[in-house]
Order: sequence, then C-alpha cells, then structure tokens
Amino acid sequence: MRLGREVNMANRDTFSSYHPVINFLYFGLVIAFSMTFTHPFCLLISLVCSISYSVYLNGKRAVRFNLLYMLPLFIVSALMNPAFSHQGATILEYLPSGNPLTLESIIYGIAVAAMLVTAISWFSCYSAVMTSDKFVYLFGRIIPAMSLILSMSLRLVPKFKAQIKVVSNAQRCVGRDVSNGGIIRRMKNGITILSIMVTWALENSIETADSMKSRGYGLPGRTAFSIYRFDSRDKAAIIYLFLTGTYIFIGACLGGIRWRYYPTMKGVVFGVYPFSIFLCYFALCIMPVILNVREDMKWNALKSAA
Repeated sequence: MRLGREVNMANRDTFSSYHPVINFLYFGLVIAFSMTFTHPFCLLISLVCSISYSVYLNGKRAVRFNLLYMLPLFIVSALMNPAFSHQGATILEYLPSGNPLTLESIIYGIAVAAMLVTAISWFSCYSAVMTSDKFVYLFGRIIPAMSLILSMSLRLVPKFKAQIKVVSNAQRCVGRDVSNGGIIRRMKNGITILSIMVTWALENSIETADSMKSRGYGLPGRTAFSIYRFDSRDKAAIIYLFLTGTYIFIGACLGGIRWRYYPTMKGVVFGVYPFSIFLCYFALCIMPVILNVREDMKWNALKSAA
C-alpha cells in the first residue's frame, strides 16, 4: 500500500488517497456543474452531496460551521433577491414601498442561495483533499512558478494561524496577550504579537528560499520525487468520471435539465431522460461518500472478524 493511501486512511477519507488527477477532475466537474446548472433538482442534489461530504471530512466542525455560517448566509442570500428584484408574473403581495413581491423572485433567491452555499461547501472539500503537494504534482511541470506560488499562498493562511496561536499562548503566559490589561495595553500587546509574526514570516521565507536553493530548484534537468502512482483503482475512477461527466454534459446541452425562473417558472421536470440525468448527477456528486462508506464497511468487517 502506497504512502499516500496510508496517510489518508488515518483521516478516514478514502477518496483523498486516489491519484491527484482523479481528485482534481472530480472537483472540477462538480464545481463547474454546480455553478452552471440552475435546475432545482440539480441544486438540491449538489447541495446535499457537498454538505454530506464536508461533514464526512470535518465531522462536528463542519456541522458547526454549516449551522453558524452557511445557514445564516443561505437565509440572507435568499431574502436579498425578492427584496431588490421584483420580476415575475405571480404576484403574492405588495411591499410597503409599492413594489410587488413575486413567487419567482423568492424561488430564484433560494436557488441563488443554494448555489452559493454549495460552491463554498465544494471548495471547502477541495481545500481538504487537494493539498499543496498534489497541486504542485499536477501543475509543477506545466506552470512551475505559478503552481509554487499558489501552493505557498494556500499554505500560508493555515500555517500563519497555527503560528499566531503559539505566539499568543506564549505571550499570555507572561501577561502580554491581547486579553490582558486595558485598551491601550491590549493594543500594544497586539502590535507586539503582530511584529513577532511579521519577523517570523520573513525568517521563514528566507529559510524556504535557502532550502529551495540547496535542493536545486530551477536548475535544468532537475527531477522530482512523487509518491503517486496511477493504479487500476484510479483507472476505474477516471472511467467512471468520464462516463458520468460526459452523459451529464450531453444531457445539459440537449436541454434535458433546462429550467427558467422568469417571467414564469418553467422547465423539464418529469420524464425518463431527465430522471436519468438527475440520477447520473447524483451518482457523480455522491461518489466520495459512497467510496468512504464502502471502505468503512470493509474496515468494520475486518475488525469484527479479527
């Protein structure tokens, strides 16, 4: 078993142990489809699958994040459209300003809110699965400078947050944290912590540059070590993604999931062909969860048999 799979088994995410090409292709498909398809069934499928996968990846932290941030964002986004947009043929009520409140504007606001929350959920899953080493592995030879900058930028924020916790805890032990003293004293303590973090960031950048230079970064003929291997499991996954993605794309181009919100809501709802597209779209979006559940079942069976 390769190292990448062993590491990710500890994280309980089987999909993360797949080849980076599979991970990147999957998220490219689901994010592109989620931000393109406006059919209510497609929005619902993508929303449920993205939240399910984020909860599987992050557990209680994802549940708390969804309740504290995603739910209020969904409600606010859903209310903004009918408050400012008054299009639609089905008038429900007239606002105090005299503008009509239409059913189409309410439904469209809910759809936009669902699309926004879905995109954020998918990107949170992407950041958890597509690590910086995977990104560099995929694009290091094509765009080496850009891939390095992007990977370092994505890595900076969590690393900076972890280091600032260490510095704040150390300052708290000597009574110099931002929670100690009055307002002026807290401001001075905050500036001190910020100064320490800036110094740490500059020193860390120098160390990174020296490390890259000592390892021959940028030299011609330099090779790169990789732990990723494209095995039979990855071949089956890429065939699965190709078939489902192609079928959904062709179905969308042929109008199998067309939908409009203005001036009246109208689109494809019933039929064998639309149902097959929805089913295929669900099979695509739920793929990581199915893989994880199946692997958990195998693991539990092995533990019970031992």
